[in-house]
Amino acid sequence: MQLLEVDDLSVSYDGVTAAKNITFSVHEREAVILIGANGAGKSSILQALLGLTPSQGDSIKLEGREIANLSTRERLEAGLGLVPETRELFPAMTVEDNLKLGLFLRKEEAKLPEELNRIGRLFPILLKRLKQKAGTLSGGEQQMLALARALLQKPKVLCLDEPSLGLAPRLVEELYNLLREVQETGVSILLVEQQARRALEFGNRGYVLNVGQIVREGSCRELTDDDFVRSAYLSGRKPE
Repeated sequence: MQLLEVDDLSVSYDGVTAAKNITFSVHEREAVILIGANGAGKSSILQALLGLTPSQGDSIKLEGREIANLSTRERLEAGLGLVPETRELFPAMTVEDNLKLGLFLRKEEAKLPEELNRIGRLFPILLKRLKQKAGTLSGGEQQMLALARALLQKPKVLCLDEPSLGLAPRLVEELYNLLREVQETGVSILLVEQQARRALEFGNRGYVLNVGQIVREGSCRELTDDDFVRSAYLSGRKPE
């Protein structure tokens, strides 16, 4: 079943097109990957989905409900979640207070102890850091905190923008193992990632963007075996 349906989405900044006529879908319990070079439009698409940047001529449906006309807050309440590339943590606040913000949208801050038990199964290290300021965490721990905060909103589709950015290879593997566990809880994932090979190993289906347009789509296995994808995104060469 299609959970998220995006049709004919376009994004422009000061007359420059960042994404054009983008159409894709995310099914229930599915991990969908968006790959492409820097400037291909991947992050712009995520921002447009959340209403963080204007888009044109598009339809965005979540569980069959049109949400393109909703505010960012309303889209979050409808079931979209986002872990941004910059994580957007509050470094001077404690880990616990950052996590509370994930419950604020649901107006369920009083359920923090119960929710911490749930989140602690995925992120036990965060339970040991609750009184520590978020800004003092390691890069991997900060990414876990951003992910945990987003999950506390109980999203139906979790969007992640370059989650492996700046992480050591060992931490990247830990991150993807966590994302697999998140997917197994029933959350669908829409992942923007520069590490195309690792993302394709993780995902179910994918879309390849080049200069703001989708140029390939298919199962992640099909994309991994595609000559264009292998040459442009898996060998280090730039797409022509």
